[in-house]
Amino acid sequence: MDYKKRLYDLRIDHDLRQEDVAGILNITGQAYGMYENGKRSLPIEHLITLCRYYKVSADYILGLNDNK
Repeated sequence: MDYKKRLYDLRIDHDLRQEDVAGILNITGQAYGMYENGKRSLPIEHLITLCRYYKVSADYILGLNDNK
């Protein structure tokens, strides 16, 4: 599984809109949508923020393992 699908799944599991996650990252909803669509790479700073917010490991978001 790739990180784009994990980002989407985590967002949906937490009942968030793209704009909600974008607010957490302090970016636009359009910019966040590009992460989920694979049109833009996820910066490490945002990966760290999302790991902390969702309380999961970076390996989980990156699809390297299935253990949150």
